[in-house]
Amino acid sequence: MVLYNQAIFTESPHADPRPDNTDVSLLVIHNISLPPSQFGTPGIRELFTGTLNPDEHPFYKEIGGLRVSAHCVIYRTGEVEQFVPFDQRAWHAGLSSFQGKSRCNDFSIGIELEGTDTLPFTDAQYHALGDLTDFITKRYPRITLGRIVGHNDIAPGRKTDPGEAFDWARYRMRISQA
Repeated sequence: MVLYNQAIFTESPHADPRPDNTDVSLLVIHNISLPPSQFGTPGIRELFTGTLNPDEHPFYKEIGGLRVSAHCVIYRTGEVEQFVPFDQRAWHAGLSSFQGKSRCNDFSIGIELEGTDTLPFTDAQYHALGDLTDFITKRYPRITLGRIVGHNDIAPGRKTDPGEAFDWARYRMRISQA
């Protein structure tokens, strides 16, 4: 079980074995907030652990039956919570493809940033994301700079995250100096 030692681990039931654990070669950056545009709530954890109460918010009625997860979430504070070990398949990408290869969940790691497409992410999040990326790329050397993408890159027209507020240049500078 491959875990990040700087993360709190909360196991998600929404994961399964990878078809080929040697093929981990893509890192996908997402954003999420539950309810939308609200931060610091238990909604993300509840969604990824299958405990979201659809009666707590009108939006939760729309997503209450989803079975989704990500490997890690980086909260606004910079705290990292891991839901799926990296050697397992998290259910984050959905219908997706990268360089002609479909089913990105099979060969990718999904990282969620607590946020929205349009609100700036925090310094603490960029710092934590850089450290986490360093850990992941050392363990999975097939994930190179060109194989770190946004959800929008693997599901164009369907997804927009991490969004226009995500500073790719800042993030890439941080990881290229590691």
